Amino acid sequence: MKSLPIYLASASPRRHELLLQMGVPHQVLAVPAPDGEDEPQLPGEAPEVYVRRTARDKAIRAREWVARQHRALEAGALSLSTPILSADTTVILGGDILGKPLDIEDARTMLQRLSGRTHAVHTAIVIAHAGVLLEDVSITEVRFKALTASEIDSYCHSGEPLGKAGAYGIQGKAGRFVAYISGSYTGVMGLPLYETGRLLDQLSSPKV
Repeated sequence: MKSLPIYLASASPRRHELLLQMGVPHQVLAVPAPDGEDEPQLPGEAPEVYVRRTARDKAIRAREWVARQHRALEAGALSLSTPILSADTTVILGGDILGKPLDIEDARTMLQRLSGRTHAVHTAIVIAHAGVLLEDVSITEVRFKALTASEIDSYCHSGEPLGKAGAYGIQGKAGRFVAYISGSYTGVMGLPLYETGRLLDQLSSPKV
């Protein structure tokens, strides 16, 4: 697969690193985020629908931002023809969305809920290109071992839970909490490589 240069509409260092791992040339866009840490879930919106909509909204917002930058700047402006990749990762437990914790106590509560239970991690990815939105999603089951209060406290004070959906990063210290995983490890990290590669392959299709 010969990858086209793309824009990454995400400040996540993990997504940046995973694209580097794939050998995909890219530029990170500093798209201003909306108010609040997470996109609000709409009334009655299923978590599975929420994660797809959020990734789609990020791509659209980035596309509009690039267009504004293009109009405002002279030579060297951002290209309107470069594909834009966005993603959203959501942890779902018992039908509830566990987003990014507000603080350490919020992280502690999330980890207590995840302890000894199986949850789902949905990562939706969207590529906006030539007026088309290409979409895919990875769904991964993760089961945590039963966590002790000491383990939760130590992990919370490491600072690692903050800024991560479900209050944990599987690639970090929380990796030892995972008793079982079925699906995409990189999807839990924030960017499923298989699904991302599949969408990038579609960019070379005559239809796109």
